[in-house]
Amino acid sequence: MTQLDEAIARYHRILESEPYRDLRWVKNLQEQMEARQLSAGGRLLCPFLRPNFVTQKQYDNLVKTGEALISAVDRMLKLVLASPQLLNRMQLFPAEKMLAAIDPGYEMSEVSAQLDLQIQNGSLHVLQYNADALSGAAYAEGLSDLFYDCPPVKEFRRRYNLTRMGGKKPFLDALLKAYRMFAGGNGKKNPNIAILEFRSVSGRSEYEIFRDYFREQGFPTELVSPDQLEYRNGILRTISEKGNHFEIDLIYRRVSAQEFLLRFTLNHPLVQAYRDKKVCIVNSFRSELSHKKAMFALLTDDALTVKFPQNERKAITEHVPWTRVVKAGKTTYRDQTVDLLDFIRDNREKLVLRPNDEYSDLHSFIGFEHDEGSWARALREAQRSPYVVQESVPPSRTVFPLMSYGHLEFKEMQVDVQPQAFMGKVAGCSSYVSASGSGNYSPAAGIAPTFIIDPKS
Repeated sequence: MTQLDEAIARYHRILESEPYRDLRWVKNLQEQMEARQLSAGGRLLCPFLRPNFVTQKQYDNLVKTGEALISAVDRMLKLVLASPQLLNRMQLFPAEKMLAAIDPGYEMSEVSAQLDLQIQNGSLHVLQYNADALSGAAYAEGLSDLFYDCPPVKEFRRRYNLTRMGGKKPFLDALLKAYRMFAGGNGKKNPNIAILEFRSVSGRSEYEIFRDYFREQGFPTELVSPDQLEYRNGILRTISEKGNHFEIDLIYRRVSAQEFLLRFTLNHPLVQAYRDKKVCIVNSFRSELSHKKAMFALLTDDALTVKFPQNERKAITEHVPWTRVVKAGKTTYRDQTVDLLDFIRDNREKLVLRPNDEYSDLHSFIGFEHDEGSWARALREAQRSPYVVQESVPPSRTVFPLMSYGHLEFKEMQVDVQPQAFMGKVAGCSSYVSASGSGNYSPAAGIAPTFIIDPKS
């Protein structure tokens, strides 16, 4: 049994001990979640009764790996923007290419980023790189504060040091750093910030938490939908029915390029102001390239990364699943040349077919869940639309306690660890716990606060 396994077992014994059999502490914890609006669509964000624990060694490894991979993605992005041939391999729509061509006015395309990892003892595998927008960072920080002082965790802290991780402050710091790069010496000390999203969230949006935090720090902030914007005389602002306008200096973009282009053209006020360098947009539209699954296809092509720094190449080789864009032709797999379509057809047990852009309505196909016939049909579909094929990553599973019909229950769950990075530096981490991975939104799925654990001497 590992040190982490022993710690989890101890925590579970605390839950089953006499003082905690009375589950009123659970009711109190859940009421606090409701009071702090840590819920979405009427359900609690965290149905679990313990945090997710990572050791200091695991956290140090994910920081080292994550920062090396983010640096490699940024390096590859520069190569792609300078090469029409590589840009074509990203499977972008023409309008996405036009948006990516606009210089955002600051150095790093991914001011904020999030990795989706599987951690298993000494191994770490990357499932996804999210460069579009943070997800769960503010919620996880609020949940961490609640869990840290709940009775069983306080009991557990007698034997273990727990370190909380928060993302709100480094997120704001990164936004302001990007804005200062963009504005040079002409920027405002306290710029007006707009958080841009389609307002379709039922209940309290996570970005209302960010808005309130930014305001507390002295930065006027509004949640804004794209259809509320107008651009006049070099100023991007909101349109208000009451005649009040909010002039915008800095936008945090929660709207993907594909979502935006389904509704608007490139003549939209947002694009006009962005093109004229009258508003700082974070993340830039260039970050969309990093978010595409085809980015992993470029990173795992040794011919393209041969001149990358050794630590970046090592991180890619050890932690990024082999990936290729699905199309007819030859490619390499572990130093062997293979016909890609034949290779996919013959190796379904270890492969996954994924849409290049997760915002599409296309489905993923996990090879071992299919027989030969349905896998052949999935492959035909993948050839008609932008898809990638990846080596599958074994899920990390562990037991979590939760309430089920008023009783304590222990279930084996999949854990996706999601470190957040700002300006290329990891600062914060949350976890998504579910029956079968990220994207599963059953009642027994949600965000778990994440603590670094260290036994007391």
